[in-house]
Order: sequence, then C-alpha cells, then structure tokens
Amino acid sequence: MRSAVRPEPLRPEPIGTARLDLLPLRVDHAARMAAVLADPALHTFIGGAPSTPEALRERYERLVAGSPDPSVSWCNWVLRTREDGCLTGTVQATVSGGREAEVAWVVGVPWQGRGLASEAARGLVGWLRDQGVRTIVAHVHPDHRASAAVAAAAGLSPTREEQDGEIRWSSGSSGSV
Repeated sequence: MRSAVRPEPLRPEPIGTARLDLLPLRVDHAARMAAVLADPALHTFIGGAPSTPEALRERYERLVAGSPDPSVSWCNWVLRTREDGCLTGTVQATVSGGREAEVAWVVGVPWQGRGLASEAARGLVGWLRDQGVRTIVAHVHPDHRASAAVAAAAGLSPTREEQDGEIRWSSGSSGSV
C-alpha cells in the first residue's frame, strides 16, 4: 500500500507586479496596516469594524504562525507601491492540499480606483499557478461591483454557487454563469 505524499506547505514569497511589491506578511506590518485599513467603509460588504493596531498585531501573529492543519497553507501579503513605498492593502490565499486556493484582497480607501487590487490579484493568481494550484476561488458580495471587477481581472468567473450570501467566483469549475 502506497502512502499519500502530502505537498509541502506553501510559503508566501515576494511577488512583483508593474507597480506593486507583494511582501509576505510580517507581524511588524500591523501598526501601518491598521492605519491603511482604518476606514469603516472597507467593512460595508464584509461586516465588522476596523481593527486596532494591537488586535491586528495579534491576528498577524496567528496568520504568520500558519495553519494548524498541515494540509492547509495560509499565504498573506501586504501591498507596497513601488512609487512611494507606501503600504496600501493586502492579498491572501488559503491553499488546501496544494491544489485549491481561496483568495481575497483589500485595498485601503485612499488607494482605491487605481487598479491596484486588480494588479495585485493578477500577481497573486499567477504566483499560485506557478506553485501548481489548479483551482482558485473567491467569494464576492453580489452588490460589490468593484470586487467583482477584481475577480474578473484575475481570471475568475462567477458561478451559480453562493456561500453566506456571497457569489463564488472560480477559475476551475463548471457552473459559471
């Protein structure tokens, strides 16, 4: 009987795009990211409220430590603009079994409308593909047009599936609408 070989957990690596450096998340990003993510408008579609620097630091400590499930990789990045070195948002991927990733993105309000989220999401999806990830999914609120545009720019298509009131977008499934 052959034993199943588990893929090594993915570890985030720096990713470069035309205007951005996607830097692997570090705990010391928390203070600057708390300011980037401080606008309550960012929570319109996802609920909740902005985190304090302390709460974000605790969250980043958990994320950087990694998933307790060895078959799941938590990959998180901050977005830094090359032009001025400013942190502007985050992208993340939860990779299961090395084959499927659930991705998400957020860009601070002052930097929205410049295509940074789309650029970062395309960079993330390209990196995941290079790592052998076959299916990439995101969940987007049906009224969040900007996030739907990011998902489409990253090569994802809406499906007929819903989860917690959000539409599942996917790169590798049937059932697209």
